[in-house]
Order: sequence, then structure tokens, then C-alpha cells
Amino acid sequence: MAGFLKKHFPSARILFLGRTYTREVIAMSSFIDEFINYDEIEKLNRAEQVILLKKFNADIFLHVFPQKKIALLAARAAIPWRVGTTNRLYHWYSCNKLIRLSRKNSPFHESQLNLKLLSFLIKDTSVPLEDVHLFYGLTKFPALNKEFSDLIDTSKFNLILHPKSKGSAREWGLANFAKLISILPEDRFKIFISGTNQDGALMKEFLKINTKAIDITGKMSLQQFIAFINHCDGLVAASTGPLHIAAALGKRAIGLFSARRPIHPGRWMPIGKNASALVNDENCVKCTKKEECDCIEKIEPERILKLLMHERV
Repeated sequence: MAGFLKKHFPSARILFLGRTYTREVIAMSSFIDEFINYDEIEKLNRAEQVILLKKFNADIFLHVFPQKKIALLAARAAIPWRVGTTNRLYHWYSCNKLIRLSRKNSPFHESQLNLKLLSFLIKDTSVPLEDVHLFYGLTKFPALNKEFSDLIDTSKFNLILHPKSKGSAREWGLANFAKLISILPEDRFKIFISGTNQDGALMKEFLKINTKAIDITGKMSLQQFIAFINHCDGLVAASTGPLHIAAALGKRAIGLFSARRPIHPGRWMPIGKNASALVNDENCVKCTKKEECDCIEKIEPERILKLLMHERV
């Protein structure tokens, strides 16, 4: 959205209001002029929050990720244009620009849906999915510490496997990741297992058994992990942050998905020039009926191997 705005309004000053964990990602974008940490704003009382927000002299507040307390804060700060969707009742009394936008059953990708929020400013907000990555503006890459850069083998395809999702997505399963590791040729791939400290604890036995892979769980800050992804060649994961970061960085990002709406790849697939998404069955009956389904676990590791080997040609 920031890149699209900069294209149409090059002199616009764009501020990003986000949680602390988003700072390192936002810092890479040349289209974002300033980061505002909402975790710090939350520590203030209501009057102080309003005063602080007013100091930024914003003309427009876009509620991309809607939250009632933030919508009310923007209204109290009397920001001239406050933009939200018609789907949230509180937007009707906190926003003065309402966009009719339904995400749940939409055929569009999340990135394309977000761009529709700019329709009050820009007549045509349609962008082909294959062109979305052109608006990332990720040009300010963090440096990678030597202790981590020494792990990279430039003679091989450096592949990160990110098995866990912290509940944000349906997971492929450790058994499938173990099989993938076993069939990846050692002479062509160097494999890393990533995740948080908590993920590492949950995968303790898995990490002990799969000695072909190097355990990097909990060993890097987010900034260093982003830098590490940037130095690697590919990443395999369910619909998680690292998958989308890898895709945005132009890596061979392979996403593993359920066909169930609204978590299907049509809505959440990784977007990048080397990104792809896999499902077991696009027409899965259980997924169509929105029933509990484990079809993501039926995606064959050989399909991933084929994609990765093709990338090495």
C-alpha cells in the first residue's frame, strides 16, 4: 500500500503504526518514512495518546488492520480523513471515509484487498498479483553477523525449513518435514530449521533425530533472521511471517496451505517473483464445507523437492 501510494503521490509522507515485532520488517521498506510504535502509545493514558497522535500532523489515517480502540483514538485526534471499511460498526461513527469491502468470501488476495482501501484517493487500485511485489520497496537490508554468515554454504542451495506457526496457520507436520529432509540431496542442499525458542522446545526430538539439518531455532533476533533469510536461497513453511518475508525478498518461498476458506492460498499465498503455494486438493470436500480437515498434511514432500530441484537448474 505504501509503495502504491508513493507511485501516485511521490511527495507523500507515510507513517506506519505497528507493534514492536513489525519494526524490523518495516525498516526495510524505502516507502515508509517513519515507524510509530503502538506498544509505546498503549502505555500512555487516553489524553496523552491523543496529544501524541496529533503531533504527527497526519492528514489521512488508514485502518488496514481494524481495531476499535485505534479507530476511536484517530477520531479523538481529529485526523481529517479517517478511512475504514463498512463491515465494522464502530467505523460508522469513528471514520468519515467508508469503503465497502468484504474479505471473507472475496476472490482477491489480501494484498489486493488492502489496496482497495485506497479507492477514495485513487480511481483504479487493481494490481495483478504478479506485480504486487513491485510495491514492497524492500531495499534497506540489515547486515548479517559473521557467526551466522559463516553458516551459509555458497556452493549449495541454502534452504530454511520453518515447521511451526504458533497457531497462525495449519501446519504440514514434523513427519512430513522429516521426510523432506531425508530426500533432499546433501550435495546440493544445506538445510536449516528455524523457529522461536518455544518452537525449538516443541521440536526437541525432531531436531535431535534430523541431523542433516542445522538447528537455528531461537538463535537470532528478528533483524538477524531477516538478514539470514536474505542470504539463503529458499524457505518452506505454512502461511507464516517468515514465508512472506522470504517471498518479498525474492527467495524461493514455498507455502503449504489448506484449501479451506478464508485461509486458502488464493487469499494468503506468498507474493514474490519466486514464490509458490501448494495444496493437496483444491476441491477438498471437507475444506469446501469448512469442516476440520488435515488435507495439508497430505501434500507430498516429493512435490516440494521437485520445485526446489527445478530452481537449481
